[in-house]
Amino acid sequence: MTDFASLLVADRGKAARLVHVVDAAGFDAWLNGRPAADRALLAAHRFDAKSPDAVAILPRGDDFEAVVAVKDSAALSTWSLAKLPSVLPEGSYRLSGAAVGKAALGWLLAQHRFDSYREADAKDAGPRVLVTAEASAIEPAIRLAEATALVRDLVNTPARDLGPAELERAARETLGGFEVTVTSGRDLASGFPLIAAVGAAASTDRAPRLIEASWGDPANPRIAIVGKGVCFDSGGLDLKPASGMRLMKKDMGGAAHALALARLIAAEGLPVRLHLLIPAVENAVSGDALRPGDVVRSRKGLHVEIDNTDAEGRLILADALTKAVEGEPELIVDFATLTGAARVALGPELPALFANDDGLSAAIEQAGSDNDDPAWRMPLWDGYDEMLKSDVADIVNSANSSMAGAIVAAIFMKRFVPPTIRWAHFDTFAWRDSAKPGRPKGGEALGLRAAFAALQSLYRRT
Repeated sequence: MTDFASLLVADRGKAARLVHVVDAAGFDAWLNGRPAADRALLAAHRFDAKSPDAVAILPRGDDFEAVVAVKDSAALSTWSLAKLPSVLPEGSYRLSGAAVGKAALGWLLAQHRFDSYREADAKDAGPRVLVTAEASAIEPAIRLAEATALVRDLVNTPARDLGPAELERAARETLGGFEVTVTSGRDLASGFPLIAAVGAAASTDRAPRLIEASWGDPANPRIAIVGKGVCFDSGGLDLKPASGMRLMKKDMGGAAHALALARLIAAEGLPVRLHLLIPAVENAVSGDALRPGDVVRSRKGLHVEIDNTDAEGRLILADALTKAVEGEPELIVDFATLTGAARVALGPELPALFANDDGLSAAIEQAGSDNDDPAWRMPLWDGYDEMLKSDVADIVNSANSSMAGAIVAAIFMKRFVPPTIRWAHFDTFAWRDSAKPGRPKGGEALGLRAAFAALQSLYRRT
């Protein structure tokens, strides 16, 4: 993983090139104070402070300074500086005219590369180091960068190299200081029948499992984090088309988010007792595969009729949520790359947020706004409950309708969480189809920072 700690360091008088941060409101005043050569050069290059991310180089003898335009120099966003590492040469830099604040994260993430399967690129050979007097901003930014990179790297890893067993190994390697237990085999079949059924078609070396981890003082408030870990989703016997299967290595994105959030909670030392649950499966095709029309009894006792084998994520989450509820937490947060319907409604960058508690939803939405990691609340509309009625079982796993798919999936999961427990569900894409500064195409953490900041606000250290 990228050594983020070497890219953001405390300013102890180290030599560093200046990066002037300007915005439209203060640009004219700043420009009037510059040397004539700077003014002429910026005019020649038509540098426009009204265009965020615009960058110009100001020669200084054998060296240079840089100037970057941002929307608001008094309050940098996470991505205000993210373009700079890709256009500046290696070396050390210091801001002038702005406090780095949240933008430290963008500076770090702009230098993260998933390069496990490619030759090193010479243009990325040297680090771009930001020195800052804001010592208190360094460690939090590094933690968030590491957590985000963890999500990106796991999601980007091909399914051939990241099955349920490898996801378990990643959890054990990531969660130092946690008590990790894994349920598989016969114990999985009897205790977590939905997880077992979804994963039954996979080969022996890709057998399903429930990964659990616990951390924190048992006397603290108990919370649970759940993540969907479908390491590859063929759709099962309701086979996806090739176009729908192409990105299904990312269907364990919920698990990646859950792992990263657990790591952040422990690193921050939040005063909670954390229970992490990741049902890890491959939704494959074989003689043992679930069939449409099958009925499976869940851990909770509800019988689920399988309407569509491609609606498998909610099945494995149902058993995991049931186990989480048995621990009597006061709050549950789950992440899942659950429905295409959420992407149709909100697009790829905006996770759909469902919550059974207005206060919890408000805390997450505010945290998302404050940390440039937005989520959009959607309704747990009980009027659609009838879409989950079965002629032969307690409930079906998928409505025979193309409408309200994300809501119906959330309502299915709601059946496994009692209203006495606060619950939030992120239907996240975990992927970026096109690159932006600091955010390459590929696996992405969407909702992670919002959830973490909300938990920080709800469980502050005393």
